[in-house]
Formats: sequence, structure tokens, C-alpha cells
Amino acid sequence: DWIFGEALCRILSGVYLLGFYSGIFFIILLTLDRYLAIVHAVFALRARTVTYGTLTSAVTWVVAVCASVPGVVFHKIQKESSGYTCSAHYPPEQRDVWKQFLTLKMNILGLLIPMLIMICSYTQIIKTLLQCRNEKKHKAVRLIFIIMIIYFFFWAPYNICILLRDFQGAFSISTCEGNGQLHTAIQVTETISMIHCCINPVIYAFAGEKFRKYLHSFFRKQIASHFSKYCPVFYVDTAERASSTYTQSTGEQEVSAAL
Repeated sequence: DWIFGEALCRILSGVYLLGFYSGIFFIILLTLDRYLAIVHAVFALRARTVTYGTLTSAVTWVVAVCASVPGVVFHKIQKESSGYTCSAHYPPEQRDVWKQFLTLKMNILGLLIPMLIMICSYTQIIKTLLQCRNEKKHKAVRLIFIIMIIYFFFWAPYNICILLRDFQGAFSISTCEGNGQLHTAIQVTETISMIHCCINPVIYAFAGEKFRKYLHSFFRKQIASHFSKYCPVFYVDTAERASSTYTQSTGEQEVSAAL
């Protein structure tokens, strides 16, 4: 039973879709950024600036907002036997057309285009990495495959389920039992797809060696120095100066273990 009114129904529906599309679009942006940085390194020196980064981020948000507008327009509350519900309601004469159009849009923008961009970009990145004499290139290639497999695993089931829901005639799903199973599958796969948002920081940030070093340095200089007032195990700098046998690498290892 929806008790928060129609305004909040529209706002939350729009915010949900905005998060859905913006998350996917920024993944595409990160993919293209990596492609430029590795495959077109010289051009990337001019293109990967704060100005261009701000501009592309702003354009990405605008596109995500435009893609989310139908969710705000069509979502509203409606009284049913069990109470009020907040869901999408389309014009009766064009109900099926709108449902199928928005489902195709979500599949194209949320799965097909991102996967095509990932496949094309990471294929060129892998070719460039394999030509380099770098001992860490195999680790980078493995990470690329993990990114693509995880994205497909988390998003493909949900997109397939909503495609089956809104094109039931084409897939010969017309029984009540089939509709019930499909409704349950949509709820499960939608939850799985949202979990991908929690995995993104691990894939795109913590998996990067440069970010891990920066994070380690930040904790060592900021957090550890603060807690050293209360816990001696975090006290690093003074101990390094006081003991000639206390090397910098040993100190960092102990601080890392404590953190």
C-alpha cells in the first residue's frame, strides 16, 4: 500500500531510473577513458583534462535525465483492491506500444550498447597490452575479462526478463503460472543487477594498483597518525626516526596489518 502521495511516487521512480542509466553511462565513460589512455596515449594527453572531464560528465548526466523522463511522466498512484500502488500507467490506446518501446530502450541503452562498447574498446586495449613488454599485462587482461563477465552476468538476466514480460506474445508466454514465475524472476534479477553497483568500486577503484597505493598512503598519513595518539601500533614516523633497524617498508607493512 503506497501512502506517500503521487509527487513522491514520481520523484522516486525518476531517481531510480536516473541511478540506473547514470550508473551504466558512467561505466561506458570509464571504458572509453581507459581506451583513450592506453590505445591513444598521445591524444589522451590533450583529451583527458579536467575541462573535458567535467563537460563529458555533465553531458552524461543530461542524457541520463532525458532517459529517465518517461519514468516520471508515466508513474502515478492508483487505487486497487488492496490499497494504493505506485507503478507505471500508460495511455490505454498506446499501452503496449509504450511498454515495448521503453523496454527496448532499456535493453539497448542498458545492455547492448554498453556491451558493444566494452567489447570493441577492451579488444583494442588487449591488443595494445599484448604488444607491450610489461610483466603486469596478463593481470590487466585478466581484469578486463572479469569486468566484462561480471557486467554481463549481473545485467543480462534482468534485461532478458523484462523483454520477456513486455513481449509475451512473441515468446508464447500467456499462462497465469508463466506470468507468476516471470514476475518472481524479474524481482530476483533486478536485485542482482542492483548489487552490481556495490561491486563497481571494487572493480574500477580497488583493483587499480595506483588507487591502492594512494589509499594506503592516505590511511598511513591521515588515519594512522590520528589514531597513533590513542594506539601505539599506529605510531610510525617517530618510530622510524628513533630506530635505525626499523625500515620504512617494515613500518608500512605493520601499519597495513593494523589497519
